[in-house]
Amino acid sequence: MPADPPDTDPGDETPRERGLRERSDTPAVSPWVILGGILMLGGLVYVVSALL
Repeated sequence: MPADPPDTDPGDETPRERGLRERSDTPAVSPWVILGGILMLGGLVYVVSALL
């Protein structure tokens, strides 16, 4: 009995499938970058509102 399900051999992948798999190993943007951007934007709004 094979260890892998049928039709899952990496050699059988199309170039498009291979590219999608390679790109999906890491997220496009780290959640920490998004969180940091939101915090920086909040700080900017705070400073601008304090100056007005």
